[in-house]
Amino acid sequence: MAPKQRVILDTDPGVDDVLALLLALSASPEELELAMISVTYGNVPLQSCLRNVVATFHVLEKEMKWREETGKSTRGFGALHTHKPVVAVGPEHALEDEILAADHFHGADGLHGVHEKQPHLSPADTWRSLFSDEEPKGEKVEPPSYSKYFTPSKAPAHKEILRILKESPENTVTVVAVGPLTNVALAAAEDPETFLRAKELVVMGGAVNVEGNVTPVAEFNCFADTVAAARVYALTSPNPSSTMPPVIHGKSFLPPYPAKLSKQLKLTLFPLDITTPLELRKKYFYETIQPITKSGSPLALWIETFMTGIFNKVEAMLGDGSEPGLSLHDPACIWYMLTQDDPAWEPVAKPEDIRIETSGQWTRGMHVVDRRQRAKPGEQSSKVETHPSDPLDATTFDDVPGDDMGWLSVNKGNRINRMVKTPGDEKFAAILMDRLFG
Repeated sequence: MAPKQRVILDTDPGVDDVLALLLALSASPEELELAMISVTYGNVPLQSCLRNVVATFHVLEKEMKWREETGKSTRGFGALHTHKPVVAVGPEHALEDEILAADHFHGADGLHGVHEKQPHLSPADTWRSLFSDEEPKGEKVEPPSYSKYFTPSKAPAHKEILRILKESPENTVTVVAVGPLTNVALAAAEDPETFLRAKELVVMGGAVNVEGNVTPVAEFNCFADTVAAARVYALTSPNPSSTMPPVIHGKSFLPPYPAKLSKQLKLTLFPLDITTPLELRKKYFYETIQPITKSGSPLALWIETFMTGIFNKVEAMLGDGSEPGLSLHDPACIWYMLTQDDPAWEPVAKPEDIRIETSGQWTRGMHVVDRRQRAKPGEQSSKVETHPSDPLDATTFDDVPGDDMGWLSVNKGNRINRMVKTPGDEKFAAILMDRLFG
């Protein structure tokens, strides 16, 4: 039986990214196939993100062995055992910025020092040869045993994304992007029509009606590569050129999209508005994990180690003695993929024109919406007018004087399917823990 969902996960692990990856791998074979893990920079530099992906498989190998040896009634992680994802790596920095936007929330290695605190759960550096053309010095290195769970690729991540989309039937693969959108933007720029074969692009990013988490108005993933985000969002528009980022210093690193594209991208957005309330609280976490850790679970020990670092970080940030929690930003997108048919998932009534600020001094990365209560002429009349200088042009001309940016035009602007309600904010933490250890 084919899985209900085939997914490419574009990620920058990070604590909640690793939990999202684990949630995807814990799915049953009928629920989800993880076709690819596209690794990007973000929470930490690129090689640290890749190391955390590899470490996840290393720990899972130990976990599966432990579950078999201890006679667990179910070893779980059906997707891990059924499908072998490609793992490929993208560029080390944003499209037009060489200096990374640092995110100190996840610690220097992205997992709050777990590699040093639990060295027996961290892979030896021999994994690096899987992704490099350089021959290792000395004796030939055998592939690590945990690499049986994935297929390493030496091709750039965006080319692997395009290959999978091209080789798969149209509208069967969903790209879930939970880091900066650099890899996604590169794929869309190189071959937009192949990229538009995707069933859906699910994005964790942005802050629409709430404050940002890296500036007062910007969420980290979008802030880390605003140009990439703006370019990707533009594919949702009937006229992508209307929301493309401006060319800075007279040069753009990527070409514009063709004037005519076969379809618009379906982009479902999970901003901080909906992901921040999905918390894994400290008390519940320890009550759940500690008996499993004491029983000898390598996965529980690994997760408990970096979650302790997260809780300590949040406690220091809050500084008021309140109970800390980790917002499950990235796992929310995988939860959506696993339960997409649940009618409790509620998007906005109709797609919204949300645009990305790429050049503002104080507003870089901001998700901009038009909050003015003004009618759009094109929505008031079904009459199709023609341009007086081109009577064969059947485009509706609904430009409003003074609206040079086209906010009041039905032919311009983005069309973002923003998610506003989950099947239950308070129950997701229990669902996550049950999926991983139940």
